[in-house]
Amino acid sequence: MSFDAGALLLQTVPFARTLGITFDHAADGRAACRLPDRADLHNHVAGPHAGALFTLAESASGAAMLSVLGDQLSRAVPLATTATVHYRKLAMGEVVAEGRMLVSRDEVIAELDAGRRPEFDVAVDISNADGVVVCSLTVTWTLRPNRT
Repeated sequence: MSFDAGALLLQTVPFARTLGITFDHAADGRAACRLPDRADLHNHVAGPHAGALFTLAESASGAAMLSVLGDQLSRAVPLATTATVHYRKLAMGEVVAEGRMLVSRDEVIAELDAGRRPEFDVAVDISNADGVVVCSLTVTWTLRPNRT
């Protein structure tokens, strides 16, 4: 893609900007973004709130998806349909989410071209500053064809 998928996601999802999420990269079906360590994002044990972690992960998954399917926005709207979350360890400090598409662009486009609404997964791991995975998610996305 010739555009910045992370910037596109932050432009179209104001809540991600509110949390202070920033992108390290988004290309080739992968994206990495980070959530700052801010007191106003903390939970009752002084780590990032589960809702902030979820938003970080969904942002990484969306940017990973957009990095390979962003050119399809003129014909379909991307929507997250489900997410499975596994909180593994207590997250503390700044955390980084890394998302990766689990299907190829060609598979998704083939479904769209056949007149079907594709559904596909993006896996995300959230790690702390030591590189320990504190949370894992699978976000299922669909591309809803635009009505003509």
